[in-house]
Amino acid sequence: MPLARPTGHLPEAAWTSGFREMTEPWKGAVGCLGVAVFFAMTIGIISWQALEQPPEEWVLRGRAGGLLWECRGALLLRALPGGRPAALIWVGSVPAAQPPPPRDRCWQEGGRFCYAWEEDAELHLSLEPPPAPATECYGVQWTPLRPDVVLKDCFSMANVSWYGGPSMGAQRWPLNGADSPVQPLVTGDLGTNPTGYGPLLERLFLGSTGVTVTVAPDVPLLLSLERERQFCLVSPAGPAAQPLRYRLCLSPDVAAAARHTGSRLAGPARALPDTALLGSPIWRYHGPAGSAAKIKRGLRALARRLKRHGLQEGVLALGERGTAILAAAQDHVVPERRKRQDSAQGWDPSAIAPLQLAITLSPYASIASPLFLRSLQDGDTESRWLSLPPQHGGCSVPLLSTWKGRLCARLNVTSEAALGWYLARARRLRQLLGAAYVAVEGAEGNSFLQRAVPPPAELDGDRYTGALAAALATLGNATIISAGASSSHLPLFVQMSPRRADWSHAGLKGLVPSVLHYSLLGYSFFIPDAVGGSLDGDSPGDPELYVRWLQIVTFLPVMAFGTPPWLCCDAWVLNLTRQCIQRHRDLVVPLIRKYSEEWLSSGSPIFRPPWWLSPSDPTAFTIEDEFLIGDEVLVAPITEKGQRWRDIYLPGAGQVWTDARTARAFHGGTVLRNYSAGLAEVPFFVRTS
Repeated sequence: MPLARPTGHLPEAAWTSGFREMTEPWKGAVGCLGVAVFFAMTIGIISWQALEQPPEEWVLRGRAGGLLWECRGALLLRALPGGRPAALIWVGSVPAAQPPPPRDRCWQEGGRFCYAWEEDAELHLSLEPPPAPATECYGVQWTPLRPDVVLKDCFSMANVSWYGGPSMGAQRWPLNGADSPVQPLVTGDLGTNPTGYGPLLERLFLGSTGVTVTVAPDVPLLLSLERERQFCLVSPAGPAAQPLRYRLCLSPDVAAAARHTGSRLAGPARALPDTALLGSPIWRYHGPAGSAAKIKRGLRALARRLKRHGLQEGVLALGERGTAILAAAQDHVVPERRKRQDSAQGWDPSAIAPLQLAITLSPYASIASPLFLRSLQDGDTESRWLSLPPQHGGCSVPLLSTWKGRLCARLNVTSEAALGWYLARARRLRQLLGAAYVAVEGAEGNSFLQRAVPPPAELDGDRYTGALAAALATLGNATIISAGASSSHLPLFVQMSPRRADWSHAGLKGLVPSVLHYSLLGYSFFIPDAVGGSLDGDSPGDPELYVRWLQIVTFLPVMAFGTPPWLCCDAWVLNLTRQCIQRHRDLVVPLIRKYSEEWLSSGSPIFRPPWWLSPSDPTAFTIEDEFLIGDEVLVAPITEKGQRWRDIYLPGAGQVWTDARTARAFHGGTVLRNYSAGLAEVPFFVRTS
């Protein structure tokens, strides 16, 4: 049996006396053993941390910044030399467990990185030529390796404010406050699809860290916006799936990024629209429209009323239906009577002088209209209107869409013959009715996608809008279009979408964000919706809303009215309208003309956000209710019902701003708390140094 082991504690005296009697070499050995154990534990902890938390790996590095593979499965764009984070891109199309190795399959090629996730997707990164000094760009391309792979990159909104992209019904500035389900990034009609994207967009997103994201126009693209979280670029899966390709650029700050993107958006050859319209208020005709005689009487009556109130200079805008009725009646007037301007038969534009006339057209034709029926008789439907591809060797049929509640065919902008016919008709109607301006509605949207039909390559995305805009530019610079996509360089005015007659972001509160959005994307020559809002035939019933709306449009390119002030409000509002129109002519129009020269030369927006002068101040990144005209005038309107004061941020540290009403001077880079703004007042400041 085993020997019994003594139990109990060791004698204290024996243990201590033995250690005291240990020689110096043994003591040194014990000390070395302790140091070795310490180092072993340290190395073990470091190894455990490395295994559990993989370090960030640089995958592509330039002079101003670089891209890292972040351990959580994301690309991280950092600015150098300090390593400031500029953008975090969550990769949703490939497994994120394994980061790419430092050496990839094209590592020997300078300025490139390539990596493939087996059976999923392939990533290509490349350094690209700089578009501007101090700006560095990286090409990003994901290629699917299976037809069922959905390519998706999501850009975090944490600590970054984003701008650009599509217009929306409830416009936000920045985009961080917007929500939108994943859908094709194409222009659309907000009247028929309020949750879709609006009539103006560019494939450009600008971040407050100085980063820009630009997607090539030939990339099939879906977009989703998740409030305060992220926005996602998605390339749809399928047998014909294409790479998701975009360009990341990094600039020193958001203003520098906006300057270089502005020059790229507007292109090298820019042209101004007719600046005479800037000082001409637009009065939309909403009178009787049952016959040509009623329209003529209504136009003359509106002109007389405007003259009586001292508002005799401007433009009377006739809608599409009224234009068609008046033109049809004018067509039946014999040439001799037309030459004599017989007021009983023809239309005499001098009857509304000095007011001018604007007519409205669209690329749509009702299937019951003489235009469409005549094309059927002549056998021109296939070339004149968009058509579905023929099935099984049969004939093509027109692609029908709904426009203003009617079933319509849409002009085929890929046919030179159809475009020539349409432009000749527009010129003829302009001359026939003596119109100074031609407005074209319905330029937005992809009719094929709306019918869930794959569009032909030449009409993919927003190429319809771009082709129609380019054609309309040949009519001259007195043309107004309802949409914009890759067309900011053309000499056209762009009509903003109708807004609701309320105080929400779909109404008044979204007006300044829309101004900043349009101008940032290169469309500084826009026409805002009518004072008070006009969506769904809304008429402003709130005098306070009408006044606050009027105060904002005073500082915009063109003042437009649907409801005259004498129909909605008291006499003092009519007097205020006269004062605002005069201020617009005396102060705003000269400023716009001055900064239009800067837009021509550099593409810089005329209407600018506060961060344009304070690009490193986070306070400026989220201000949605102020805007600058150039660098000289800051406008801070009231957009809350019942409010008679507001906080005002004055940008530009070291600058001095003077209140135009009180002549009080304030330093830039500060916030004025509870600044007074009575109902008849709009705070605006002039930079004096």
